[in-house]
Amino acid sequence: MAIRVKLAVVLTEKQMMLKELEEKTGIAMNNLSILKTDKAKAIRFSTLSAICKVLKCQPGDLFEYVEEEEE
Repeated sequence: MAIRVKLAVVLTEKQMMLKELEEKTGIAMNNLSILKTDKAKAIRFSTLSAICKVLKCQPGDLFEYVEEEEE
């Protein structure tokens, strides 16, 4: 996958646990865990908005583009 989710990095920088993010956003722990472990295939704008609001960050802080290596 060429887009990587950096939620784990941002949470560490903000010194916040996933449980606290769940409580503040109302987003289910299993959905946040999928994002944190970079296993998400998609994200709703409402979810992204809620995470950015709580973490006081921009969407670009949560994602990065990585070129895929050709075999």
